[in-house]
Amino acid sequence: MAKRIITISREFGSGGRFIGEKVAKKLGITYYDKNIISEIAEKSGLSPEYIQESAELSPKKGLFAYALAGRDITGKSVEDMVYEAQRKVILELAEKESCVIIGRNADFILRDWNAVLNVFIHGDMPEKIQRIMDLHNVEEKEAVKMMADTDKRRMTNYNFYTDQKWGKASNYTLSLNSSQLGYDRCEAIIMECVK
Repeated sequence: MAKRIITISREFGSGGRFIGEKVAKKLGITYYDKNIISEIAEKSGLSPEYIQESAELSPKKGLFAYALAGRDITGKSVEDMVYEAQRKVILELAEKESCVIIGRNADFILRDWNAVLNVFIHGDMPEKIQRIMDLHNVEEKEAVKMMADTDKRRMTNYNFYTDQKWGKASNYTLSLNSSQLGYDRCEAIIMECVK
């Protein structure tokens, strides 16, 4: 396999997590998503519940509040400690084995590695809304709110810690529209790129 590590960043509702899981299964490599939360919690000394809420998402108040979040005398915030623990875990996983890593700024953290395929999965609004409604059993208005909130918080976290723009095609090897291509085709394209 030319590429050992596949990172998948995604818009909420685009199916990126589902696509990543299927790719990992077909390639016979480890899939990392929420299952790395306990390792990040252990390294940061924070609770797994806090990590689940904070490791990939910014606080709900936005970028300005994020930049000014409570900091200790070294200038580090709790979010900075979470990010550093997350970075260490991702680097250790990438060093250890071939894998698919979902979100968590893994594309940026592993940017200097040669054997990484960085993928961004996005989709069209109607398909994403319907998927969120089906998966979370919510009405359309709630699905739109969930999508806007989650994507805003992912973008804020990514932009703050990477100094790059979340979703910008030049930050990724591949940018795939799951609504246009379908999940199976996205999966096939990713697998073709790592052969």
